[in-house]
Amino acid sequence: MAREFEKFEVYELTINLTKKIYNLLSKEKFTREFELCNQLKRAVLSISNNIAEGSEYNNNAQFIRFLKYSKGSCAEVRNMLNLCQILYEEDTEDLINDSKIVSIQLSKFIDYLSRTDNIKRR
Repeated sequence: MAREFEKFEVYELTINLTKKIYNLLSKEKFTREFELCNQLKRAVLSISNNIAEGSEYNNNAQFIRFLKYSKGSCAEVRNMLNLCQILYEEDTEDLINDSKIVSIQLSKFIDYLSRTDNIKRR
């Protein structure tokens, strides 16, 4: 991929999700939950970091691998948001939906790159 990762729509969606999660975790009820907050921050940061890192390889197969890592991190984020609902009675439904949208967009991007890669090989 020759484009800069900042221009990918899925990257922009991920940055918005990251901002929203950081806002959630700034609430008082999470000030003593270091482990959960730390892990949730690391997971959401991992989504955009893997998009950025994978794009720099200029190789679709490598990029796809990193996008799959991003999807895994996205699922991790969604799991922890579910736990925030259960353990802290925090309404995280909008964030969960945002994470699902990011995951869907990652899947579509992976499919697109896979098709493009297959066309090049013919």
